[in-house]
Amino acid sequence: MSSAFPEIYLVRHGETEWSASGKHTGRTDIPLTPAGEEAARHIAVRLSGLTFSAVWSSPSQRASKTCALAGFGSQAVTKAELAEWDYGAYEGLTTKQILAERPGWRLFRDGCPRGELTSDVGARADLIIGQLRQTDGTFLIFSSSHFLRVLAARWLGLQPEAGGLFVLDTASISILGYEHDLTEPVIRRWNQK
Repeated sequence: MSSAFPEIYLVRHGETEWSASGKHTGRTDIPLTPAGEEAARHIAVRLSGLTFSAVWSSPSQRASKTCALAGFGSQAVTKAELAEWDYGAYEGLTTKQILAERPGWRLFRDGCPRGELTSDVGARADLIIGQLRQTDGTFLIFSSSHFLRVLAARWLGLQPEAGGLFVLDTASISILGYEHDLTEPVIRRWNQK
């Protein structure tokens, strides 16, 4: 399913110890697990034969290592705006642990104390989208789950909170694009393993 319009490939980084255990990993810079490294290498196979106008990566080592193991490290430009959500006081905690202290909490609605609000992440996503829409071509972006979910919501013109409606597995590939013309942004594929 190819398109005559620009496409943006989104790759969530490979597995880390914290992603495997469900811990919120925003700015803590932890490495990929061996399974995460293997999944990142497999991304190269899945993207084989594709060419990209630009490759962008989050500054985290989990995203940049996934990018490198997928074979795109030499092309990658690091963009600070692609960093994962700053979880502040909730960094390293699981959702279950947070809910024990704060019943009813939802990341995409409530944000994080001493961290980012949903609107903060949405503003960063809007900066990336603005850059993408100024350039014609196919892009490849390596980042983290919650940021990419907000990016997808904003791509569609939805509020950042709508990112909570999308799920992304580690080492998944998703594609943003257009339908009939450049005024109709769509999700062409989502969370493919």
